[in-house]
Amino acid sequence: MSSGQIDQYALVNPTVSYELAQQLMQQSRQLKRLQLNQRQLCDLELIACGGFSPLDGFMTEADYNAILTSTRLTDGQIWPIPITLDVNAAFAETLNLKDKVALTDLEGKILAFLTVSSIWQPDKLQEANCVFASEDSSHPGIDYLLNQTENYYIGGKLSVIAQPEHYDFIHLRKTPYQLRELFAQLNIERVVAFQTRNPMHRAHQELTLQAMQETGGHLLIHPVVGMTKPGDIDYFTRVRCYEHLLKTYPKDSASLALLPLAMRMAGPKEALLHAIIRRNYGCTHFIVGRDHAGPGQDQHCKPFYHPYAAQELVGNYQAEIGISMIPFQEMVYVRNQQRYLTKNQLTETDQVETISGTEFRQRLTDNLDIPPWFSYPEVLSELKQLYLPKNKRGFTVLFTGLSGAGKSTLANILLAKLLEIGGRTITLLDGDIVRQNLSQELGFSKKDRDINIMRIAFVASEITKHNGIAICAPIAPFKQTRQQMRRLINQYGPVIEIYISTPLAICEQRDPKGLYVKARAGEIKDFTGISSPYETPSNPDISIDTSEIKRETAADIILTKLTSYGLI
Repeated sequence: MSSGQIDQYALVNPTVSYELAQQLMQQSRQLKRLQLNQRQLCDLELIACGGFSPLDGFMTEADYNAILTSTRLTDGQIWPIPITLDVNAAFAETLNLKDKVALTDLEGKILAFLTVSSIWQPDKLQEANCVFASEDSSHPGIDYLLNQTENYYIGGKLSVIAQPEHYDFIHLRKTPYQLRELFAQLNIERVVAFQTRNPMHRAHQELTLQAMQETGGHLLIHPVVGMTKPGDIDYFTRVRCYEHLLKTYPKDSASLALLPLAMRMAGPKEALLHAIIRRNYGCTHFIVGRDHAGPGQDQHCKPFYHPYAAQELVGNYQAEIGISMIPFQEMVYVRNQQRYLTKNQLTETDQVETISGTEFRQRLTDNLDIPPWFSYPEVLSELKQLYLPKNKRGFTVLFTGLSGAGKSTLANILLAKLLEIGGRTITLLDGDIVRQNLSQELGFSKKDRDINIMRIAFVASEITKHNGIAICAPIAPFKQTRQQMRRLINQYGPVIEIYISTPLAICEQRDPKGLYVKARAGEIKDFTGISSPYETPSNPDISIDTSEIKRETAADIILTKLTSYGLI
């Protein structure tokens, strides 16, 4: 397909004129405002810049249902994944059709106005099955949908007045319009897009070189810098790696641009979405490899998707969506030939060298040699900065249990023991201390408890991110909130959950603050264990009953566990 053929796939531009933007801003004080989260901001940016063409707003209920049943919009165009704007019930109940809602970034700056044309409560399990072909919440996309997405969707056209601001890698942030114009100016008729959310090594380079040779096309390395799979390497490090790798391609044969996409990790349907996006960015060909956009294994240790299911789906639709797929099998290094080959090119006499992702990370952590056939020194240098030895990385210890169970005492003993060992920065986030300093205005309703725990989680995640140790000792009575806390912190390091299982009767006997007496008398409402439930952890790392184990022994058990994990 030539660049001229791309022109038939016109880009949608929902950005309004300066005059209309001024009128909307004058009305904004009377309008409801909705602060977008990180995923919603990514979606808004791709709608605003044309990357999600033909979408001109967040999806209506009609388009949403059409996608789930037919992988098409109501006008018949292929579209595989709902792009929806989720809101909580309280906000949804304030809205009427034709209302305008001001959409803001995290700092409160208005970016766009949504004219509401749909308000509905989706069937999330149906959405999970249609988009992800599963209900298994070990899938990060399904977990986000079922546990982090609000229960109502609102849809309608956007009037965009500004796009989300970025202050990093400005020279690499190209819109679809800019890339199309660049390719036209350089008389580049064929562009091969390579999607990635990981660092690129020599195998990736060889794959892209083969694709360039096969098509005679210019390479666009187009990494995702929005939201990827939890635990992925941060995009700042990845982009520096891409810039190093770009220098190894023949002069003027490859370009690098960034894609502000929030991935769903939806395997085949995600691959189809990626292809449509790259068409919008002016590409004529798109590389689809093994297990494209796959999230890994399910709770039964089986892959969520067949390794080449994405290639099959994109292949079925490539003519209709206007971009040609280049399918590739896994690339491996063949020692006797001293080059990379795809698996289907191997002979019985070939000697294959491999390094798994786990082995690669371990080699980086232990500062071991990595063979030159695997990657480039400049890329490895960037990655080595991330992989400190395990006993130098950050982690969080979460004590949870009833009031009076012994959480604070054990947390203080652990703090002292770790300080005695030395060499680490350690912070104690005790429940009472946090209440006094961060959450004085909060009560003890479920909502306020959850807010308090997520404040602790945020602080702990920052400590962990900067390779410190956070010791948290709240009651944290609700499973779902503890899971949300774990998700937030796990982006930066492990969470060690310690359930202090001391029975309620013992906690009441201790009652150092007289809280249980007041709770029994009805003087304290929503008191955990009396008038509010405590949801027992299902799989803690350690369970300790302080009525049966001396506190010094309990501390030793915790230290032994941390040592066995290699954290100290």
